[in-house]
Amino acid sequence: MALTETAIEIPGEYHADIFGRYDEYIKKIEKTLKVTLITRDSSIRISGEGESVKKAEKVFSCLYSLVKKGETLTEHNVDYTLAMVMEDKEEAIAELSDDIICHTINGKPIKPKTIGQKKYIEAIRKDMIVFGIGPAGTGKTYLAMAMAVRAFKNNEVNRIILTRPAIEAGEKLGFLPGDLQSKVDPYLRPLYDALYDIMGAEHFLKNMEKGLIEVAPLAYMRGRTLDNAFIVLDEAQNTTPAQMKMFLTRVGFGSKVIVTGDLTQKDLPKGQVSGLDIALNVLKSIEGISTCNFSKADVVRHPLVAKIVDAYESYEKKEHRAEQRRKSAKN
Repeated sequence: MALTETAIEIPGEYHADIFGRYDEYIKKIEKTLKVTLITRDSSIRISGEGESVKKAEKVFSCLYSLVKKGETLTEHNVDYTLAMVMEDKEEAIAELSDDIICHTINGKPIKPKTIGQKKYIEAIRKDMIVFGIGPAGTGKTYLAMAMAVRAFKNNEVNRIILTRPAIEAGEKLGFLPGDLQSKVDPYLRPLYDALYDIMGAEHFLKNMEKGLIEVAPLAYMRGRTLDNAFIVLDEAQNTTPAQMKMFLTRVGFGSKVIVTGDLTQKDLPKGQVSGLDIALNVLKSIEGISTCNFSKADVVRHPLVAKIVDAYESYEKKEHRAEQRRKSAKN
């Protein structure tokens, strides 16, 4: 293909943000799209194959629109923008930074960072029960917490209830010291951490003392009817079918339920069916219940996490094929 060259104008004050530390973002764009970038004053000259040059222009346009809105660019922003441009979905990126859910105690805006996360937020706003399914690092629980805090502050619900099954992650911890709360707190620590970040420890503890925020093991939900509450069930892949049915039938009037889980990280005893698997199958056609499936493209932790998720997916598929071949050979 013939080489082409074009130039785009981006004001110099934005170059440091868009180029990254030691020009790391520029190098990433050059390597991914196989283009050459030369900067002079406010001009960025792009040369390479025609289609690659067009994609590079789109990447810079998206990144420029983000920094103009005050977004602090990260490696994830650049990786995600590149991925979306390669799939011709760059139009949706600009909308992400406009949808601010709430702010952390430090004033940092919480908003969806991927198209998958945006669909998740829209589903939570629309439906009474939402299942958020996907790998670690996709923001399933954190965004659900942010939506819970927003609903609570806007008086849309009277209380927040956060729960997860108290199951050991492949380890035998033995007898833990302290009272009942001390014993279950380690299982619920990720929920506390998210709330501290969003609400601040002092505000969270005050509301907890008043009973307006409750963080409890799933077993504590039995026999209750939960009206006017925002309820988040985390780590739902570790529920039994009976626990999942019990939880979902607690929902009362004026409530919103978010169920999050990663189907690849079950800590149930071998042979035990996950309540999340059954619920997704049984409830898939009921109006008012939606399912959002996240992929590795929605991972917003360190970019290495997405590569780890991808590597494990490949390994598990390979093992599954090998298992199928062994079964066929036996038959």
